[in-house]
Amino acid sequence: MTVLVTGASGLLGGAVARALVARGDEVRTLQRRSSGVPGVEDVRGSVTDPAAVARAVEGVDAVVHLAAKVSLAGELAEFRAVNVEGTGALLDAAERAGVERFVQVSSPSVAHLGSSLVGTSTTPADPRHARGEYARTKAAGELLALGRDRRRRPDGSGGTGPSVVAVRPHLVWGPGDTQLVERVLERAAGGRLPLLGHGAALIDTLYVDNAADGILAALDRAHDVHGRAYVLTNGEPRTVADLLTGICRAGGVEPPRWRVPAGVARVAGSLVEAVWRVRPGADEPPMTRFLAEQLSTAHWFDQRATRRDLRWRPAVSVDEGLRRLAAHYGGTASWRRSVVLCPTTTLTAARVAATPELFAPRRAFETSWKSVAR
Repeated sequence: MTVLVTGASGLLGGAVARALVARGDEVRTLQRRSSGVPGVEDVRGSVTDPAAVARAVEGVDAVVHLAAKVSLAGELAEFRAVNVEGTGALLDAAERAGVERFVQVSSPSVAHLGSSLVGTSTTPADPRHARGEYARTKAAGELLALGRDRRRRPDGSGGTGPSVVAVRPHLVWGPGDTQLVERVLERAAGGRLPLLGHGAALIDTLYVDNAADGILAALDRAHDVHGRAYVLTNGEPRTVADLLTGICRAGGVEPPRWRVPAGVARVAGSLVEAVWRVRPGADEPPMTRFLAEQLSTAHWFDQRATRRDLRWRPAVSVDEGLRRLAAHYGGTASWRRSVVLCPTTTLTAARVAATPELFAPRRAFETSWKSVAR
């Protein structure tokens, strides 16, 4: 099979391209710079450039679309140009070229409306209510892609065009990750990484090799599961405090030693966003409302349908992923597996009983996460 991978210069796109090459597929990539992946044919360009897109899809059997504008801040028009219009241009070109399979790599943020997600199954993308320009435009892009699936033509003329399936990898991380891991390490090393709230919110993550395997599973099963969206996770929810501590220790830096009330962080994030719109900085804003919500609310997912339909299970556990992270960065992968409120305060049963509303996600996790992760 000849497969086009867009966005292969990124952590996940590169992992997908390498996995395809390793199993014997012919791989072409499309991005603005070299992918750096041995054995692939690079096409330099953007999904916003119709000529580059047409060159990239010529003669391919399948497309894995990862290219996106990913940022906590920016102009809506810039997000739309890549995440919506670029996706539409790629779909148009893929259909004209006779592409048979199309995997739209989306994000769980397309359906996250700001509240906790506890054992949630895949819910529809919501461009109106998703949080932030990235999530809203990714939601619109996912709906656009699924709407072009061969069985979903509004005029009833299904059967033409590619089989489209959307996957939503959740918080992908691994060695060399500049979006999550290295930002956590940089901020922790500078003393600028607080815990929000009590650090007890449970979140699912996904090790990068598992994410690549899950995307390949969706590609292989596209004709059977087309028209659907699937969240991909490791199925091992951990508290925010545990995860940040594990990443920091793997990277050889001290974990967070101070915390900020979640409500304060959300207000501060909204203020920072307002300032950033008027006077944008050179890098990402230090906090946004979306980021504050992500770090202070539970979001873990029912993986039963994903694993059944895609016939996929993650091969690398969170613990093993942290060991690999430590080997890469030279830290240590051992850490205390408890719900940490701050470095000197550990969650007790008495405190849970006294404030059950704070720890409801934890209780739900203890009673049911194993059943929905199977």
